[in-house]
Amino acid sequence: MERRSRDERMAGGAGAGPRGPPGRPLPPPPSFPQSRGPPPPPPRRFEPVDREKVPPLLSTCPLLLRVFTKNGGHHTQEDFAVRGKEPKDEVQIYTWKDATLRELTDLVKEIAPAARRRNAKLSFAFVYPDKGGRYVFKQAGMTHAHGNIGRRLDDSKSLNELKFQIGDYLDVAIL
Repeated sequence: MERRSRDERMAGGAGAGPRGPPGRPLPPPPSFPQSRGPPPPPPRRFEPVDREKVPPLLSTCPLLLRVFTKNGGHHTQEDFAVRGKEPKDEVQIYTWKDATLRELTDLVKEIAPAARRRNAKLSFAFVYPDKGGRYVFKQAGMTHAHGNIGRRLDDSKSLNELKFQIGDYLDVAIL
């Protein structure tokens, strides 16, 4: 007497599957949708974001940031007193409000040789007009040119966290 497996006895033949004609394999089982759990955690704050890969509907528009650099200290209020007569050492950067001071430090290092020094510190301040039309300075933070010397908490602060508003200037003192 020939021994057959339980499936073969149920199917009634050696090659026949439970539902298909003899000799044909079974279709794959239906795939069930993944269970819907909580969304994955947001990406870590310190990881750089490749903004070119972010879908257009999720990304924010870049802004034009007018950056004024000066060796030794910040500019004075009088340097910004007359509109159109701002300091000449201006660099215009297209960036996003979620750009960190570390990212801006790296951009300033590209255009200012003094900022590339090993022990250079960069002090950031926002310059904006008050209700009376006079320009005021608001200290934003300080970074080291090379982050491995003395990493500060200000490196990871974004323009948005620092209450930057579109139209403000960024004054950078290279110390």
